[in-house]
Amino acid sequence: MWLSARLLVAPFVAKRNSRPWILSDELWSLVEPLLPVPTPKLVAGRPRIPDRQALCGILFVLHAGIQWEYLPQELGFGSGMTCWRRLATWNEAGVWDQLHLVLLKKLRSAKQLDWSRAVIDASHVRAARRGPKADSARSTAHGRAANTT
Repeated sequence: MWLSARLLVAPFVAKRNSRPWILSDELWSLVEPLLPVPTPKLVAGRPRIPDRQALCGILFVLHAGIQWEYLPQELGFGSGMTCWRRLATWNEAGVWDQLHLVLLKKLRSAKQLDWSRAVIDASHVRAARRGPKADSARSTAHGRAANTT
């Protein structure tokens, strides 16, 4: 079962409610070991944006609901395309599934999960069995239909 990302991450986000895309050091210490090691570049180019900045850029785009290309360069998160590529790479590496399990384990051990507020529906969990089979409907006609050809 998937819980809302906001519910899982909320206890670890920096206390600045006005900027929820800024990660706390505690949350970063959980995320960093899950990230794949970047492969070395074969050609010279721009220096790589640190993973923490890229993750903050990803969170900003998701929080603000903007398109990747409109990520402001002034925030220092790199370009939107850089953040999008990093998101795709981490998704392929299974980072988000691993992070979900780590956060669930940590919250469960701290007794911060309130399962009474959880909702399960058919879009998340397959029904165990089917309901009773319906009887076939009876025809209301007296006999066979007339031939129209």
